[in-house]
This record gives sequence, structure tokens and C-alpha cells, in this order.
Amino acid sequence: MNRAFITGITGQDGSYLAELLLEKGYEVHGLVHRPEGLSSGNLGKLYSDEAIMNKRLFLHTGSFEDNTHLRRLIMRAKPNEFYHLAAQSSPRLSLELPETTMESVGMATVRLLEILRDLDNPPKFLYASSSEIFGEPGLTLQDESTPMQPSTPYGVAKALSTQMAKIYRSAYGLNTCAAILYNHESPRRSGQFVTMKVARAAARIRRGQQKKLQLGNLTGQRDWGWAPDYVRGFWMMLQQEKVDDFILATGKLHTVEQFVERAFAAVGLNWKDHVELDAALKTAVEPARLCGNPAKAKRVLGWENTVPFEAMVERLVVSQL
Repeated sequence: MNRAFITGITGQDGSYLAELLLEKGYEVHGLVHRPEGLSSGNLGKLYSDEAIMNKRLFLHTGSFEDNTHLRRLIMRAKPNEFYHLAAQSSPRLSLELPETTMESVGMATVRLLEILRDLDNPPKFLYASSSEIFGEPGLTLQDESTPMQPSTPYGVAKALSTQMAKIYRSAYGLNTCAAILYNHESPRRSGQFVTMKVARAAARIRRGQQKKLQLGNLTGQRDWGWAPDYVRGFWMMLQQEKVDDFILATGKLHTVEQFVERAFAAVGLNWKDHVELDAALKTAVEPARLCGNPAKAKRVLGWENTVPFEAMVERLVVSQL
């Protein structure tokens, strides 16, 4: 039986990945930081399934920054696939907490790679990287060879971990790789992201529970995809005999304004009647035109995003209704 270990298993990507691997017959181990909310969170359905919980799904309390505890858990679980998804995930917050971000996003990954290097049979390892490593690339489409020019502490820390995964592959012969992820959404997305903020506001305004939505700006552009597709890409990457880095993206840009317009249209409203701009919500450093080229993933893995932008936005709004 294949055995996988997931950090960040309670998040959007981690929960979808756990479901996917269980469907494929895996034994799944996950690191859980706050176990008290499991029954009502993204893992609620799995957590309450007695046929799976503690039989094929094992949740271990701890923190991925706790090196000694994590080493013990990994040695007991003996995974043959390791998915490192956990991290602080806000570029904006990283500007306020640069040291904490470098520690939790960057150095924690290096320590984890050192744990795996010491194992007799190191598992294949995937690191969930981010398009933020490119910062302001100056290219219409970024691919795996685009130089990294991060513009936030978060982007710098992600770039560090991405490069270290490559170094451990080339220098130590480990099967370590990075999935360079562009924005990917689902109903499980945290409310701190603009996509869910907009979807939730559209639903609440439609129901008469909210009057206005405040946003920092509408001109920002993103490459938005469907999260379950990206998680499927994680698994496909680790099925390669020799792993490699891949960009997972749609290759299409949309503005925040287009997202807002589609979200409000899904509930029969004109967004211009309900949206206000608030300069205080603007991000100090805004990455420009981050749009990924998924050609390598499509060519080598047969992977692509399957849910178009318009359908994705509607799914998010419907989930909030």
C-alpha cells in the first residue's frame, strides 16, 4: 500500500489531496496544528468516517516547525510520498512579519529536507511553491526557466524552498521537486483571500445581510484555476520515475474587476451598485501580471486545469449561498 504524509492537510489543498489519495487506496498521514476544529473543518467528512479514520487516515498533532517531533512522526509513518503544503500563505502579512515568514516558509522546509535526507528510504517529496517567486518578471508568461525576482518576504521564502528542493535533487540524489502554483480556488479557500471575500459578499448582499463590499483595487490581475485540478497535479508529479519541477497554471489572466463582475452577476446584481474602493486595503507591493505557462505540465504529465474562469467564480458564489 502506498503511504503518504501531508503537512497542511486541513487546508484547501491538503484536504482535497487527502481525499484524492484515499480514493486511490493510499494510507494517509497528516500533520494537524489545531485538532479541536477537525469535525467542522475541511476534513470533517473524513474525520467522522469510522471506516477511514485511524484505519487509513491518521492525523498527528504537531507543528512542522518542531523538527524533533516531526522527525519522530515521519520515521514512524514511513511514507513513500511526502507533500509539504503547510506555510503562512499571505504575501501581505509577510511584509509585516518578514522574520517569521522566512522561518516558517523557508528554513522550516530546509530542516524538513534534512530529515528526509537522513532516512534509509527517503520518500518522494513535493513542495508547494508559488508564482510569488517571480515577483515582477516582465514576461507575459512565466515558465520553469523564468528567473526568480520575488518582491515580498513571502516570495523570497518560497524561492528559497523551491531552490533547495532542486538542490537536494541534484546534489543529494533525492526525489524532491516543487509545484510552482498560480492562484487556485475552491469553496474551501480561506476567507482572507480576495476571491472568497468577493464570493461571500455577493451572496450576503443578495440575501440582504450586507450592504457594501470594500476592496483595495480592481486592476490587479491573476491567473486563477480550480484547486482540485491542481491537487491532482501534485499527485501526477510524484508518479514520475524521476521527479521534476512544474508550473501548474491556466495561462490566462483575469482582473479583480472581472472576478467581481462575474460574482455579482451570478446572483443577479450589478457590482457597481455594491462595491467601494478603500485605499487602506491596497497591498504595498503588488506582483505584476503573474501568468503561468503550463505547457510542460501538459506535455509531460498530461495535466491541465479543467474548470473555466467563469464556472469557477460561479461555483464559489453558489457555495456561499
